[in-house]
Amino acid sequence: MFIAFREEVESVLADALRSCGYPTDDLGIERPPEGVDAVLASSVAYRLAGEAGAPPPQVAGKLADAVDLSDATYVGGVTQQGAYVNFTPGDAYFEGALDTGPDAGRLDPTGDSVVVEHTSANPTGPVHVGRARNPIIGDAVANLLAYAGNDVERHYYVNDAGRQMALFTWAYEQFDESDLPEPERDRAEYDFVRYYRRGNEFLDGETEAATPEAVEAAEAEIDAILQGLEAGDEATHERVSDTDDVVARLQERSEAVYEADAWQLDLPSFEKNLVFLRSDGTSLYTTRDLAHHEWKFDSYDRAVTVLGEDHKLQAGQLREALDLLGNDTDQLRTVIYSYVNLPEGKMSTRAGTGIDLDDLLDEAIDRAREEVETRLDDRTRDELDGDDIERIAKQVGIGAVRYDIVAKQPTKAITFEWERALDFEAQSAPYVQYVHARCCGILDEAGEVSEEATVAALTEPEERDLLRSIARFPGVIDEAATELEPHRVATFTREFAETFNAFYRECPVLSAEDPEVREARIALVAAARHTVANALDVLGVAAPESM
Repeated sequence: MFIAFREEVESVLADALRSCGYPTDDLGIERPPEGVDAVLASSVAYRLAGEAGAPPPQVAGKLADAVDLSDATYVGGVTQQGAYVNFTPGDAYFEGALDTGPDAGRLDPTGDSVVVEHTSANPTGPVHVGRARNPIIGDAVANLLAYAGNDVERHYYVNDAGRQMALFTWAYEQFDESDLPEPERDRAEYDFVRYYRRGNEFLDGETEAATPEAVEAAEAEIDAILQGLEAGDEATHERVSDTDDVVARLQERSEAVYEADAWQLDLPSFEKNLVFLRSDGTSLYTTRDLAHHEWKFDSYDRAVTVLGEDHKLQAGQLREALDLLGNDTDQLRTVIYSYVNLPEGKMSTRAGTGIDLDDLLDEAIDRAREEVETRLDDRTRDELDGDDIERIAKQVGIGAVRYDIVAKQPTKAITFEWERALDFEAQSAPYVQYVHARCCGILDEAGEVSEEATVAALTEPEERDLLRSIARFPGVIDEAATELEPHRVATFTREFAETFNAFYRECPVLSAEDPEVREARIALVAAARHTVANALDVLGVAAPESM
C-alpha cells in the first residue's frame, strides 16, 4: 500500500505545483516526524518560498488547497502544518494493510537479473569471525533484492587459481596425515586448512625440515604449480581464467606500463598502480576478477559484490579498469563492510586456531539455550520437550548473531556483545522473534481468520499505528533494495515490534467484547505475523512459532 500511496502523492502534488506555476523537479517528499498523523509530507514550500515571494507556511497552504484528491484511492486527505503539506491515508490504505498475506513485502517482478557475489573466502580454511559480516550481509542483500522483485542468483567465487591454492596443493602432496594435528571439526575446510597452515609454517622456517635449501625447492615447486593452474582446463575455469583477451586489451591501453618486472595500469584516480600480469606470464587475482566481471555483465543485468574494507582499493581499481575496457560499470554495485570484533575474554576458543564463525555460532546457541531454559515456567516446561528447546536455541542463537551484525551500517566497525544480542527485552533478534511467536500463539488459539473482518472496527490509535506500520513494509523493502542497505529492514523490525507490543498491551484480542472488533483484531494479528516473518526472512533470521 505504501508504494501506491507514495505514487499517488507524487502525482497529486506535481499536479498542484503545476497548477500554481511552480517547478516539479523536486517534490520534497519525506516521512513526517513521529506524532504527525500523516503517512508522507512535503517540505517543498521551503524551496519555493524565494520564488513565490512568500513565507513557507503560506506557500504550503496554497499548495494544500490546490491538491485534488478526486481520483485518489489511497490518499484520504491533505493538510497544511506549518511549512509542510501532510498527506493522510484513506480507508483503502488501511484495508489493504489488513489484507496483508504471506507475500508481505514482496514487490512486483522487475524483469531484472542480478548476481550477488558474497563470502568468497579463501578456499583453504573456515571463515574467521572477523569476516562474519560478508556471508551475513551478502545473504541479506540477496534476499532483499529478491523481495524487491529481481531474479537473483548468489555466487561464491572460488579463487582456485592463485598462490594460496598452489601452496595448499604443494602442502597436501608434501605432508602426511600423521604430520598434522587433528581437525577441529569434522568438515572438509577444517581438514584442508591443516595442510595450508603447515605449508606456511614450513615456508616461514618454523619446522626442523625447513632448511633454506628445502624452502627454496618448495617455492620453486609452488611456482610450477601456479603456472599449471594458470593454464588450467578451459571448461573448468571458463568464468575466471580466460584472461588472455583481458590482458591483451589492457596492454593496448595508454595507461598500461611495464614496470618492476610486471605489467601495470597507471590509473589516474589512484596513487597505486594496478598490476595485472607478472613477468612470468601468470595473471593475478584482479586480472581474473576482471574477466569474471565481464562474464557477469554478459550474463546478468546487474552485479553486486560484497567486500571487506581491505578490498576497497581493489574494488575501485577494478571498476576503473572495467571502464577502460569499455564496460558499462553502472551495472556494478559494491557493498563495503567493516569487520566484527569480540570483547576480549568474552568467548572461549580452541588453542592456536583463532575464532572461526562456527565457534561464534556454537557459543551463541549455547548461550541462547541457557537463556531459554531460565525463562521456562512450569506450564511452558510441560509443553516443550528437549527437541523444542534445541530448535528454539538454534533459531534464537543464530538469529541473534545474524541480526546483531546485519542491523548495523556495514561501513561501521562493530563489537559483538552477547548481552545485547540475546536480550529478550531490548531491540535485538529475540525481541523481534518474540513478536512473531506471540502472533502465532494468538492465532493458534483463535482458529481461522475471518474473511469478513473489517478495518472499520479498528478505531483505536494503537490499531491504526500497527496498520500504518504493516502498510509501510513494502516501501521499506523498496528503499532498502535501492540503497543495498538491509540494516534499514532491521530498523523497521525494531520499530514494528514496539508498535505491535503497544497494540498488544492496549487492545485485547481474544477477549475483546465486541465480536466485530475481535474478528478485526485477529485479522490484524495475522497481517502483523506475515509482516514480521518476512522482514526477519529478509535478514536471514528464523521466525519461531514458539519461544
